[in-house]
Amino acid sequence: MLVFNREKILVNGNNYDFDNDYINSHSGVEIVNDSRKFPDCWQVLTKWLDVDSINLFDNEKFINLRELYHLGGLEAFTRASGAWEFANWYRNVKICSFCGDKLMPSNNDFGRVCPSCKRVFYAPQSPAVIVAVECENKLLLAHNKAWPSDRVSIIAGFVEPGESLENTVMREIREEVGIEVCNIKYFGSQTWPFPNSLMLGFTAEYKSGKLHPDGSEIESAGFYTCDEINKMNIPDKASIARKLIDNFIATH
Repeated sequence: MLVFNREKILVNGNNYDFDNDYINSHSGVEIVNDSRKFPDCWQVLTKWLDVDSINLFDNEKFINLRELYHLGGLEAFTRASGAWEFANWYRNVKICSFCGDKLMPSNNDFGRVCPSCKRVFYAPQSPAVIVAVECENKLLLAHNKAWPSDRVSIIAGFVEPGESLENTVMREIREEVGIEVCNIKYFGSQTWPFPNSLMLGFTAEYKSGKLHPDGSEIESAGFYTCDEINKMNIPDKASIARKLIDNFIATH
């Protein structure tokens, strides 16, 4: 059972999965939601406990999910990400948006049902593309205004209604850095619980245009060699952004 407190997960050394007796040995536990009390169909998922407070032992602490990746690896990060998205959804969405009645866990699937109007709701997922753009053996990296001053990464953006993933790739790159791309290929995907993204990775090739950062989100952008990238502040290994960057370096 994973124990969350808002955006963080409880760990004890290298352990992040606890049984009921262990949690009951703590004092001051204030439970917000407990997935073990949901209908049987929910019990195939990772079990989680969302708490508002708990008195920790000396060797315990709450860490964020990025830190969990470095502690337990991809399997721990992926497992905790899915559980946390459900926990976060239950904490923040409590009532039916149509009639205002309190939502209840479904007996049939991983949805939540309104007992009054019978509408069913599901945990939201926000698909987003992330793209490694290559030009003459160089990789496009950009700096977002919201990041630390030396941080760079590849271009990403959310899918809009009515778009194919390929159209999103072309639009986001055009909007953020002003160039056109071609030869778009799917690379892989990753759940990214900040708060509920599904990252869809692609590679692409430069087609035309001159780099022109939009100025509102992207402050600077350029194409860089492998040697240059190895000296830059790029995303850590928890992200698919880093996997795409590492793939570029490994193939050039």
